[in-house]
Amino acid sequence: MSAIELRSIRKTFDRHRAVDDVSIRIEEGEIFGVLGPNGAGKTTTVECLTGMIRPDSGHIRVLGLDPVTDAVELRRIVGYQLQASELPDAMRVGEAMRLFASFYPEPADVDELMDTVGLSDHRNRAFSTLSGGQKQRLSIALALVGGPRVAVLDELTTGLDPQGRRDIWELIRKVRAGGVTIVLVTHFLDEAAALCDRLTVIDRGRDIATGTPSELIDRLPRPAGEPRPTLEDAYLAIIDDNKLHHAAS
Repeated sequence: MSAIELRSIRKTFDRHRAVDDVSIRIEEGEIFGVLGPNGAGKTTTVECLTGMIRPDSGHIRVLGLDPVTDAVELRRIVGYQLQASELPDAMRVGEAMRLFASFYPEPADVDELMDTVGLSDHRNRAFSTLSGGQKQRLSIALALVGGPRVAVLDELTTGLDPQGRRDIWELIRKVRAGGVTIVLVTHFLDEAAALCDRLTVIDRGRDIATGTPSELIDRLPRPAGEPRPTLEDAYLAIIDDNKLHHAAS
């Protein structure tokens, strides 16, 4: 059984079809990337699988649980790092970490996790005084503090400097090595190439290509003597082909 299965998911907001028939299977222990342009339906798709919103139709199972009917149980095993999250201005970093840890039966070690994400020196700082990158680190830590079996990370390293990004990549590899299945929504193609076992490209509410980074790259023609294309080359070609197909239809 796959860790996560989405089949024919659809979701409409005010006559706008945000997700229009997405089907994805994610294996246990994978780092699975979700790529696509702004407005493609990526975040809506992962919000459906986490139970944050209810799809209009389709089938979803996360470790055998239905995000709608098994919402309470699902929240105990899924961590979700939101694209943008806010805490009370006066709440301190350590306070937030201990509060979120208290929601779970077997949370991670708070001090160890803060050290891993580079927040130990900021444990007594109020949320309102944190930089954008520090808020991002805290958001990631809060998604992982419950010791989840599945972690959904949306725009993982936005706002981080190059060294910060590499540090978070190493953290994600360690989390996966501990048996956690990771769904990574990202715009950074180098991040997807470095971290993801497989990935899917979503555009106009549909999943239009799925495979390993190498499989997607190998779909591109490669003239003799030319260097191997990058994942960015493959991604842009997939999006362009979909635009042409959409225009023709």
